[in-house]
Amino acid sequence: MSRLRVLVADDDPIIRLDLRQMLMNLGYEVVAEAGDGEEAVHLARSIRPDVCVLDIRMPERDGISAVRELVSDGISAAILLTAYSDQELVERATEAGAFAYLVKPFKPQDLPPAIEVAVRRFRQEQDLLKEVKELTERLAARRIIEKAKGILMQKRGLTEEEAYQWIRQRSMETRKSMREIAEALLVTEEA
Repeated sequence: MSRLRVLVADDDPIIRLDLRQMLMNLGYEVVAEAGDGEEAVHLARSIRPDVCVLDIRMPERDGISAVRELVSDGISAAILLTAYSDQELVERATEAGAFAYLVKPFKPQDLPPAIEVAVRRFRQEQDLLKEVKELTERLAARRIIEKAKGILMQKRGLTEEEAYQWIRQRSMETRKSMREIAEALLVTEEA
């Protein structure tokens, strides 16, 4: 199994260096470092790390705002680090989509469980989103095909099975999807 690729973002260069060394000692590959949230998002978009570890309080753009974009755009799992553990920040981090929240100072052994869980949860979420998209597209196609079958049954006197076979046959002959055939039929019939 390949090493997980990590992007580190903290406005304090000493903390970034310590975090980088800690992660490397734990067997992770640190692929990028950023000093603010804006730079972190930009780097993450181009590098596509497995996980981003971000401080909450940074200039230009805070870690919570960066996490919101990283997660909602499907770029990377994200973990927030902070010296603050107040409930309001935890709630904002959760709403933004952070997969873990670690309070400084933390021990090196606190990182692997947070990183591993964050990456797995992110991948599961991405798989679910992909599945939902595919199912939504299939449902939309089915609705269009059903509507086209209804038109064929009404205007050409075909049975439901014959209408389905007609669409299927045209699909095979033209090497187009059944949805494309149904859409074309709907356009010609509605014109």
